[in-house]
Amino acid sequence: MKILYAIQGTGNGHLSRALEIIPILQKKGHLDLLVSGTQGDLKLPYDVKYQLKGLSFIFGKKGGVDIWNTYRKNRMKRLYNEIKSIPVKEYDLVINDFEPVTAWACAMAKKNCFGLSHQSAVLHPLAPKPLKEDWLGLKILKQYAPCSFSYGFHFKAFDDRIFTPVIRSEIRQLQPEKLDHYTVYLPSYSDQKLLKLFSSFPQFRFEIFSKHFKKASEIANIVIKPVNNNDFIESLRSCSGVICGAGFETPAEALFLKKKLLVVPMKGQFEQQCNAAMLKTMGITVLKNLKKKHYPKIEKWLLKDEIIEVNFPDETEMIIDKLIAVALQEQNTTVTNTEIV
Repeated sequence: MKILYAIQGTGNGHLSRALEIIPILQKKGHLDLLVSGTQGDLKLPYDVKYQLKGLSFIFGKKGGVDIWNTYRKNRMKRLYNEIKSIPVKEYDLVINDFEPVTAWACAMAKKNCFGLSHQSAVLHPLAPKPLKEDWLGLKILKQYAPCSFSYGFHFKAFDDRIFTPVIRSEIRQLQPEKLDHYTVYLPSYSDQKLLKLFSSFPQFRFEIFSKHFKKASEIANIVIKPVNNNDFIESLRSCSGVICGAGFETPAEALFLKKKLLVVPMKGQFEQQCNAAMLKTMGITVLKNLKKKHYPKIEKWLLKDEIIEVNFPDETEMIIDKLIAVALQEQNTTVTNTEIV
């Protein structure tokens, strides 16, 4: 079986999940990898056959997506040429983790595309949605990387094609402990904003991970560090709690390690608003933003224990086998129908 696995390269979540999925797919057939997008800090330790610009969202400095820079840095003609360049018909199976180039290449070629992503779960009718309707955000999420079949990951499994998060092996193997610092990862806010905020709680220690700092610095009760996978994992392993955006992988890993969690969803990012809605149903503290009026809520969270029990079993290979079984069934059905015609 010839398999194409297409991965969204914006951010780190899709790539970290791919690290667990790729070795399983390699056992199932000949595997080619495609990565599109920018702003990811992780590098895959595998050969990537197709490395594309794709369609990326650019983070701002005030807690949201920078719409102007997102539009300015994405070239529609280049994107269309990339879509035309991918030979999806050469593959027996195309698996897509919210990657737009391959999704649209399959759509144009009338080729089945199997979504295997968190976004597939977010779009499910049973998944919690924010109270404030965002028709544009929902439309973008639906049209960004459309797939023929959808398998999804969420904080809860609520359907036979929705599963709990894929937790990296290096996280599963950790022995967590509780030291006195809080791990902070909020890349859509400026360092100045975060330093001002957390210096307001001098009785607590914070380790802030920043995309802009090149060298670790200590400022009063705060250590600010460049984003580094090993340092981040150690901080996560030993922290008292985690303060982060309402993405998927970091909150999932924090919950798996039984860490207290506070999330701040990005403005203008519908997926994070949906994640926040789900986390809220689980009892997680959610803040709309980091304005000063929310400081009492942050202090209240810092002072109390708030451990949420979850069960995230390691079932990644079972999920892949289930997807492949459906793909083979669809192939056989197509062949049979063609023979009849």
